[in-house]
Amino acid sequence: MKFLPKGLTAGNLAIGAGVVLLAPVVIPVIGTITKPLIKSVIKGALITYEGAKVTIAEARESLEDITAEAKAEVGGDTAAKE
Repeated sequence: MKFLPKGLTAGNLAIGAGVVLLAPVVIPVIGTITKPLIKSVIKGALITYEGAKVTIAEARESLEDITAEAKAEVGGDTAAKE
């Protein structure tokens, strides 16, 4: 008679127990390794975001300038025709 369900072997139990016992040691080590990496990714994203904000502001300003020039030309043409 088997005491373990199908698919659950002594090897699987040993791996699970090892994971449970090593987790308190491994998780802090992984945290100290990945924290600087995650911080760098966030810094890069912030720098990219700020750069995009500046680029969008410049594009908006250029578009407003072009629109103002076009309105001035249309207004000048209308005044000249009358």
